[in-house]
Amino acid sequence: MDWLNELLWNDTVAHTIILYSVVIAAGVFLGKIKIWGVSLGITFVLFAGILMGHLGFTASHKVIEFVRDFGLILFVFSIGLQVGPGFFASFRKGGLTLNLLAAAIVIMGGLTTLIIHFLSGTPIPELVGVMSGAVTNTPGLGAAQNALAQVASGTEGEVIPDIGLGYAVAYPFGVLGIIITMILIKKMMGVDVKQELEILHNELHPADSLPEKLNILITNPSIFNKSVSEISGTLGEGVVISRVLHKGNLLSATSETILHEGDIILVVTSKGMTKEVLQLTGSISDMDLSTRSGDLISRRLLVTSREVTGKSLGSLRLRTRFNINITRIYRSGIEFIPSPGIELQMGDRLTVVGDEKSIAKVTAEIGNSMKRLEEPNVIPIFVGILLGVLLGSIPVNIPGMAHPLKLGLAGGPLIVAILLSRYGHKFSLVSYTTASANLMLREIGIVLFLASVGIKSGENFISTLVSGDGLKWMGYGALITLVPLLLTGFVARISLKRNYFEICGLLSGSMTDPPALAFANGIARSEAPSVAYATVYPLVMFLRIFLAQLLILLFA
Repeated sequence: MDWLNELLWNDTVAHTIILYSVVIAAGVFLGKIKIWGVSLGITFVLFAGILMGHLGFTASHKVIEFVRDFGLILFVFSIGLQVGPGFFASFRKGGLTLNLLAAAIVIMGGLTTLIIHFLSGTPIPELVGVMSGAVTNTPGLGAAQNALAQVASGTEGEVIPDIGLGYAVAYPFGVLGIIITMILIKKMMGVDVKQELEILHNELHPADSLPEKLNILITNPSIFNKSVSEISGTLGEGVVISRVLHKGNLLSATSETILHEGDIILVVTSKGMTKEVLQLTGSISDMDLSTRSGDLISRRLLVTSREVTGKSLGSLRLRTRFNINITRIYRSGIEFIPSPGIELQMGDRLTVVGDEKSIAKVTAEIGNSMKRLEEPNVIPIFVGILLGVLLGSIPVNIPGMAHPLKLGLAGGPLIVAILLSRYGHKFSLVSYTTASANLMLREIGIVLFLASVGIKSGENFISTLVSGDGLKWMGYGALITLVPLLLTGFVARISLKRNYFEICGLLSGSMTDPPALAFANGIARSEAPSVAYATVYPLVMFLRIFLAQLLILLFA
């Protein structure tokens, strides 16, 4: 049985792989169990890791730190790729408010820490360690340790306190506290998850903007004998004339097609513009041109060509070059009406109307290869991670601060992933990943991160908790976690009427907490928590690092 002892207790590669496999498998399995209707999901991996660390199963600290940081990078990078295309639009729609709320959470956490310091007399270095764990912010802990070393460097023989123990004790409830806050807001505010999802969907994609097909009999004399391009100019963007029935002949509408009295046209427009379109053209016809037989066919084609990705429909001139019409675009679960300024993205599905030969030419132009979509774009992903790590390592010098601030291994890759998913095509870096591939990358990253934190914290967790100031630190950490979150969460819901899932993303982002975001995504089945998380994350990461150093430099 020597081989078994070696696997269980010796610090080997096989031992490390087995340890992580057991922690992750057990944590994910136990996370599926519901207690009072609530499950912790993959967050339970953290507690499985703490248990194994306490029982003496550990690995090289350098290996654990590498796996932890690499898992975190994978998680935040995949989040950035997912939310990037809609990030800038979401920021315009309410990002300033979200960032102000997130900044309020950070400031209240610092004030709570100071109040505990003055009331209890607990040294500020210990409380900053507790605060870093309570807000689950590892970069803040590192910044505080650097600042503490700077403060102690001028005093001979002074021992630098280990503030990491306070972090380890407070961290588990830091994760749980955010989830508990989400659950409390949901229960106390009577949030109906299905209704909230419907409200969110309607806010992001109003019913009036959904595509509507209209078969119109031309009766308005003002458009008699005018071309489609002239009429489209009058109607404006968001209206597509795709087919024309003229004297019994069904034609594909081109820019030069002339409309006559009594013609029937097939128009695709938004529901909100239906009345205006009818006023300018005519009346509803009983004949449905979309079902009428003829040379015209309709196909749904996938954008998979790198050559057209990132280019606008207007610049591609598909309609004039191939005598076809693109009536709808399906992207990320949403169908909308095309306009010349819309830039095509990898994975877009276009509804194209035309004759068979023309559609074949369009197919060759845009790709329509499902196999190409399923091929992973590995090079852009690792180039993005490389650039993200470099960005996160750039020091930012702040006047009066002893040490420069950095975005770290989480902030840098997140920002680069957002930029890469939105603008990567301009540099031939197409980072498209299928939804399943993105989810797999994200889940692997978060379980590796949680398992690493749990295994390392478990070594001293129980001893710190049951002896010394461990229990007090846990109580202080709970206050630092809950007070800012609950106050801000209820203000956002009651006063600002923010959507519940947007609040979940705000709370997770304000604490830079991937496990809480994973929990929110699990109940939301929507990108809303991730978008809110990514919107506030960069500012919050900077403030967390700045605040941890500031407290040490001013009060230690």
